[in-house]
Amino acid sequence: MRVTDRAARPATDDDTGAGPHDGHPADADDALARGSSGGRLVLAATPIGNTDDASARLRALLAEADVVAAEDTRRLRALAARLGVEVRGRVVSHHEHNEAERSAELLDVVAGGGTVVVVTDAGMPAVSDPGFRVVTAAVAAGVTVTAAPGPSAVLTALALSGLPTDRFCFEGFLPRKPGERARALALLADERRTMVFFEAPHRLDDVLDAMVESFGADRPAAVCRELTKTYEEVRRGPVADLAAWARDGQVRGEIVVVVGGAGGPAKVSTADLVAEVLSRADAGERLKDVVAEVATAAGMPKRDLYAAALAARTR
Repeated sequence: MRVTDRAARPATDDDTGAGPHDGHPADADDALARGSSGGRLVLAATPIGNTDDASARLRALLAEADVVAAEDTRRLRALAARLGVEVRGRVVSHHEHNEAERSAELLDVVAGGGTVVVVTDAGMPAVSDPGFRVVTAAVAAGVTVTAAPGPSAVLTALALSGLPTDRFCFEGFLPRKPGERARALALLADERRTMVFFEAPHRLDDVLDAMVESFGADRPAAVCRELTKTYEEVRRGPVADLAAWARDGQVRGEIVVVVGGAGGPAKVSTADLVAEVLSRADAGERLKDVVAEVATAAGMPKRDLYAAALAARTR
């Protein structure tokens, strides 16, 4: 995934490569990944910045695939050159503007026993990038789908952010229009999980300002820039501080924003809960019914609250 604007750009088919070819070496793992037809669709992660992060499996797939479906064929050729890989199969464009139409063609190759490798400009296909539609079509058609895992801007930023990683959600790009963006952030204001966003550098200050409005000035966050590249930078701090930093200078490069989740409601003491239970019981409500309602709302075991209420009554 290239973390930049998803503006349309020309991407041409490159049909100069050889057609489907046989006799490629396949190990036992590859054999297990193939369906009854022998064909397979492979989502292959590409480096998000540092070419050295390319896996040996990615290199082998690019060299051996019958078809490589690339978000931008020119970038794919450039990556292959840097990796020292000769792409012998046919290279076709597969981007957001032709994915729906291209899917049937790619699945025909798989159904015929071929290997189709799907790659994007950077990162994992189908994650805020082309790939979702062809996977959906493959699943519906009963075609074998597998993946060659690798670099991910989402997980790299999350790991480097210093924010909780046990529960998180990926929100992709926020809407460009201020009103739509504000509404989207308002819906996330109470999200308890750590949130990960992609953003274009020229909109970063506006987005961070909008987050201050929706999440509060002190919400912890991190802006991750140019991950795995020479000028990698991770800025951490309250979202208001990050917004001021973004306004003060022209931020460049590919951006991932990570924001801490909302804090939970203030914890109510057992004494306060008991006081509420007894007040309502004294007003005529049935003790067990009140205990059940209050304990459920507070996330406390009913038995414990009931015992505490009885103990308080006998004092």
